Amino acid sequence: MRTRLLVAGLAGATLLAMSPAQAADYNTITSFDGTPITFYWFPAVGLAPGQTAPTVLQGPGFGGQAQSNPEATSGGPVPGVGSLRQAGYNVLTWNPRGISPSGGEAMLDNPDYEGRDVQALIDWVGQQPQAQLDAPGDPRVGMTGGSYGGGIQLSTAAIDTRLDAIVPVIAWNSLTTSLYKAATIKTAWVNVLMAGATRPGNTFSPRILKGREQARKGMTFSDSVVEFARSAGPNQYLPGIETPTFIIQGTVDNLFPPSEAIANYRQLQLYAGVPLKMTWYCGGHGFCLTSDGSTSVALEQTWAWLDKYLKGNAAVDTGPAFTWVDQKGTYRSAATFPRPQRWEKATGAGTLALKAKGGSGPYTGPLPEGVNPLTAVLLRNTIPTPAKKAVSVPVKVARESVILGAPKLTVTYSGTTKSKKVRVLAQLVDVGNKEVLGHQITPVPLRLNGKKHTVKVPLEAVSAALSKGQKLTLQIVAQSSAYNVFPKGGSVTFSKVRIALPAVQ
Repeated sequence: MRTRLLVAGLAGATLLAMSPAQAADYNTITSFDGTPITFYWFPAVGLAPGQTAPTVLQGPGFGGQAQSNPEATSGGPVPGVGSLRQAGYNVLTWNPRGISPSGGEAMLDNPDYEGRDVQALIDWVGQQPQAQLDAPGDPRVGMTGGSYGGGIQLSTAAIDTRLDAIVPVIAWNSLTTSLYKAATIKTAWVNVLMAGATRPGNTFSPRILKGREQARKGMTFSDSVVEFARSAGPNQYLPGIETPTFIIQGTVDNLFPPSEAIANYRQLQLYAGVPLKMTWYCGGHGFCLTSDGSTSVALEQTWAWLDKYLKGNAAVDTGPAFTWVDQKGTYRSAATFPRPQRWEKATGAGTLALKAKGGSGPYTGPLPEGVNPLTAVLLRNTIPTPAKKAVSVPVKVARESVILGAPKLTVTYSGTTKSKKVRVLAQLVDVGNKEVLGHQITPVPLRLNGKKHTVKVPLEAVSAALSKGQKLTLQIVAQSSAYNVFPKGGSVTFSKVRIALPAVQ
């Protein structure tokens, strides 16, 4: 198998030094509040005078700049500018507010700021002779892009019904659940994102910078930072979306885990009722060990979605509503996100010393070529590994199973510690290949006052095909390089640990 790091996301271009050569002059518009927003305009290939085409807007990852290469090919599941133009689409790429040479301060894809900026860009598209119009001021327009470029699609669709199709890739549902689950900062990823994004000329809201400092110093965000993150949605804005939406997420994405995509899918399904599709591929903000071909399925489905809902080709078959890949590279599909048919269960017990060593991560294996040394150090901290010191619960699979969704963890425990706030972390380890399943690790809040307590926690969602008799291990650890958790001694005794894995087949 070939190892690949797929960070087509929040700071992908910045992290992997893949920014294209400047190959076009940029334009500037003035947004609603006077902020200058810079962008590139690339008409579709082969348009004759008087001919028009639908338009695709494509945003960059967090802190990254607009794609400026008119010939750029596809990057993972995101179509490249050149590929879109050859397929008959105009393309507009832009530098979000706060990202030089645009002005203003980055506000984390807030509909009231970045969303209104995109509205101004759509207004501009509606005035171009190459743009196909549905009505005056209403261009035929869709959006693609990954991570920050994915989140902005949901934020824009929530406030602008002119969008005809969106394809958000490796986006989030809530920054509070993805970056701050169980009130625990995902420190390693915060460090990666800010290291990649804080280039000269970029300007961020003071609350973003405050959050970075809080991540460095402790395990708690202030109320103002949490509220700022919450305002970026898009979870609270999804009921307003009327745009056909194709969600693409990575199975080994441990920044915005598959649980974030599930939340988006279910909310859109419940409240919006729009044409809806979701696909999981092996990648995202994560480390993929699956063989080649996993991104091609999502890319092909993206083309079909754009052709049907943006070009208006009703004959195009966009395929099943949900497609996903397991850890072996096998794709499956369903008419909707499936509910568990049964649960693979196991129980155990044990005592965990709250020590700052011997936990999960950092990863020490190979990383892709071309990653600078600083970035490599930061990325290694995001990847969980089997722990040396843990409470371990063996899980022996009773029969051949397809596991999909969030495992359920229930622990009954007691203990004491000097720490004011206690978090342990839970992960599932494949005993055969010694990898953490889906590269997912979940913080579990505890209250250690000498009394017995019980807590139930859904773990991050995973996708795995398991054979009969296959062995997994649930590990509960005191420390992980992915999180800013610093135990100060003491111990916790788990009198009962129960794990249940959702089996859909």
